[in-house]
Amino acid sequence: MKVVNQNIEIDGIDKTILRALMRDARTPILAIAKEVGVSGAAIHQRLRKLEASGIISGSKFVINPKVLGYTTMAFIGIYLDKAMSNPKAVKQLEKIPEVLECHYTTGNWSIFIKILCRDNEHLMHLLNKDIQSIPGVSRTETFISLAQQIDRQIEL
Repeated sequence: MKVVNQNIEIDGIDKTILRALMRDARTPILAIAKEVGVSGAAIHQRLRKLEASGIISGSKFVINPKVLGYTTMAFIGIYLDKAMSNPKAVKQLEKIPEVLECHYTTGNWSIFIKILCRDNEHLMHLLNKDIQSIPGVSRTETFISLAQQIDRQIEL
């Protein structure tokens, strides 16, 4: 079955390549070629096509934050006094290295962020000194993650 979206077509071979790289981005091209039954050059060509189409938007190493002493993950709903405050608030949040994600949302909050801290004391410091002091932030609502139970990408 081919998936077609905005003139982008991926077939079974593309899916096999993507699944292998999603499992381990360091999988050797020749190992993928052997699994698929095509040449390494064909895999390289398909990878270039997938990158050019935007399906693959990069690769990265995943750092284990706990090894570096970051053990508290939290999600914070941020209420803004005015919608106009959003761009300015996001600019300030970008300056806080512990903020991993920032989403403009529907619902109760204007902004929803994912933050990683060393411990609860570090989290409290960031909330009080850095986040709640941003002009336009009227209040916050914090949820501490006890354990991440699912971590995956979209299934192909």
